[in-house]
Amino acid sequence: MTRQLVVISAGLSVPSTTRQIADRIAESVTTAVTARGESLDVRVIEVRELANDLAQAFSTGISSAKLDEVKRHISAADGLIAVTPVFKASYTGLFKMLIDVLDQDALNDMPVLIAATAGTARHSLVTEHALRPLFSYMHAVVVPTSVFAATDDFGAAEGSDIVERIRRAAGELASLMVNSAGYAPGFGGATVGAHRTRTAGVDPDENITPFTELLKEFGG
Repeated sequence: MTRQLVVISAGLSVPSTTRQIADRIAESVTTAVTARGESLDVRVIEVRELANDLAQAFSTGISSAKLDEVKRHISAADGLIAVTPVFKASYTGLFKMLIDVLDQDALNDMPVLIAATAGTARHSLVTEHALRPLFSYMHAVVVPTSVFAATDDFGAAEGSDIVERIRRAAGELASLMVNSAGYAPGFGGATVGAHRTRTAGVDPDENITPFTELLKEFGG
């Protein structure tokens, strides 16, 4: 069986150290899933490429086809890796905007591995005080081990703390993805576990606000 993994990389530069860490984690998850007898299809979402689409969605309330496609892929995934650089002790604004446009049920019971990058280790707790509460609010299942990489961690050798932490987190995510019972992925929505429903929030019949109600906000 082929599992679907979505990687959200919120790096803003090219090349991006955030993307480097995201790719390294994804490779480790691929190895861990393969070791469990299944294959993995990986899709990477670069949040910076959605900047205009996210701005449009927030300023007009109208989502683009590109953003709708991203939302469908996220909701239908078997697992998610979310990596952001640290800006002023938290995740980036664009990263939060992407999470904000997701339907409230889009990440129900979704296995998620959280990670962050920064210049120094003093930001290492950002995964716990910012990212973990965010995804817990979205009803995701966040793996116990988070990954934080400072500048000194890049190019770390095999056996180093960051490499072992990535391997451990990847194993935890792979186990949840492979062993999650009762999950049937689908773009329109999916039944997850025993009772929760996942939805991409882009189906025309989902959560429609009548046009007359929208006009009331402008005195119509």
